[in-house]
Amino acid sequence: MSHRHRHHRAVGAAVAATAALLVAGLSGSASAGTAPADPAPTAAETLRTDAAPPALLKAMQRDLGLDRRQAERRLVNEAEAGATAGRLRAALGGDFAGAWVDGAESGTLTVATTDAGDAAAIEARGAEAKVVRHSLADLDAAKARLDKAAAGLNTSDAPVWYVDSRDNSVVVEAIRPAAARELLAAAGVDDSLARVDQRTERPRTFYDLRGGEAYYINNSGRCSIGFPVTKGSQQGFATAGHCGRTGASTTGANRVAQGTFQGSIFPGRDMAWVATNSSWTATPYVLGAGGQNVQVTGSTAATVGASVCRSGSTTGWHCGTIRQLNTSVTYPEGTISPVTRTTVCAEPGDSGGSYISGSQAQGVTSGGSGDCRSGGETFFQPINALLQNYGLTLKTTGGDGGEEPGEPGGTWAAGTVYQAGDTVTYGGATYRCLQGHQAYAGWEPPNVPALWQRV
Repeated sequence: MSHRHRHHRAVGAAVAATAALLVAGLSGSASAGTAPADPAPTAAETLRTDAAPPALLKAMQRDLGLDRRQAERRLVNEAEAGATAGRLRAALGGDFAGAWVDGAESGTLTVATTDAGDAAAIEARGAEAKVVRHSLADLDAAKARLDKAAAGLNTSDAPVWYVDSRDNSVVVEAIRPAAARELLAAAGVDDSLARVDQRTERPRTFYDLRGGEAYYINNSGRCSIGFPVTKGSQQGFATAGHCGRTGASTTGANRVAQGTFQGSIFPGRDMAWVATNSSWTATPYVLGAGGQNVQVTGSTAATVGASVCRSGSTTGWHCGTIRQLNTSVTYPEGTISPVTRTTVCAEPGDSGGSYISGSQAQGVTSGGSGDCRSGGETFFQPINALLQNYGLTLKTTGGDGGEEPGEPGGTWAAGTVYQAGDTVTYGGATYRCLQGHQAYAGWEPPNVPALWQRV
């Protein structure tokens, strides 16, 4: 049997296996000779799309041109699409070239592959197949070369570059096209992999030295709280690194002493966390329109094209979509990578604030261009990387995330940040992560087939 035929048979078998698990409603933990377990939750149930509050749904309706039923269906479809894309990524291996959703309700999932023979397996999962030239691994490698080359260049005239799965290319956005060509040449990225787009605005961080609400740094600058977190018994919150340096003090919107920056990275990354004093309590919410609590139930990373909403102390709630995941952006202070690029607007003072898809935390506001009157773009620091870097646990309504797993045990551990492709053992079986997330009690691999696949 040829390698190509063996590959297609393996892909087909893997997809068929996951499809059978879903049809049977099993969690993936059942084995021969054991009674079927209770039906496993769907991806939408796992990610608690039903926890999206009215304020978030209203913002989606306003900014994405939807009615309420469309907004609700979009969140369900995006949850299911993320799980399906994760399974196909695992099955396609090196052929995988990215995935994205389209349509008002995100009703269409497209999965790209470098091998036309994979199309049947992709379509068997209800997705559309797109055959392209370059794998996602090749595009990511080219983008990594751009990141390395940028360290020795002034990229202010070519401030944004990213992997564009839809176009199957690495894109450099430049104010001067010559600056983009210089970066591509320095990185040794072939023209067949790259595209240069024109842009007119330079991104900036949304940091406001004029004061305002949310929280203040050293009784001066203002930023927005991202997500409440814990580190052991210490409570605090995640925010943007450019908001304050390690050791800087913070006060709340009420000007009451609040905490101290325990760690801060900027540029390079744009992440920080603040440990708060005993007057402040971490809650599993972000502030929504009209003071409503928006529930946070996890941190599963959303797919390209998925809806995302932002809460900030200057402009409140605004929604849009995720444009690209693996993005680099140059601000006057330096280059940040990787960040996620969105169509959501923001303004000074919104920095550090929360991005959330449904009830899943996505990241903290870094910067962007434009404003919420004329429209704009923003970039956020992904929350899972921030949590992992500082050893933090996201505060959620689903569990505290800090418990050690009980029997049957294994290498899986609550509180750990897992990326797509990571493998763990649990109950004597091995599982592969399908979507990046921070684990917590209740999200053990056999219980959440949207996040883990038994191998």
